[in-house]
Amino acid sequence: MGLMDAFAGPALIWLGIAVVAAIVEVSIPHFGFVFVSGAAVAAAIAAALSAGVPLQVVVFTVVLVVSFAALRPWVVRRMSSRGVPSRTEQLIGKDGLVTQGIDPVVGAGRVNVGGEDWMARSLDALAPGTRVRVVGADGIVLEVRRV
Repeated sequence: MGLMDAFAGPALIWLGIAVVAAIVEVSIPHFGFVFVSGAAVAAAIAAALSAGVPLQVVVFTVVLVVSFAALRPWVVRRMSSRGVPSRTEQLIGKDGLVTQGIDPVVGAGRVNVGGEDWMARSLDALAPGTRVRVVGADGIVLEVRRV
């Protein structure tokens, strides 16, 4: 029996499942379908070694469950990063100047930080010309306090 004969029938079906799962993982990464793909490859190897269908299903299930339980948390931790920091996060701790009065009731005002104009809010009313420090950010709105 040659290599091509070993990868016929059930082994090709398992490899097809592996390819489809890999395509789904690349299309919509959820760090789950990659384990289905790996388990399907293991089942294809079992099929190529002439294991019966029940054993192939057991191999698929065991490899899927063990790899998912053992590796998924690690993969998610390694791959989950905050990505590129937002422009506002880089401004936290910097000083600026109120350019348009900040009213805490309305929650609106503007500040100049690092030569750029930003929407801002504060717990206190701040008049134009007041020196402030950026203490946080909510999206593109800076949270400031009087210096």
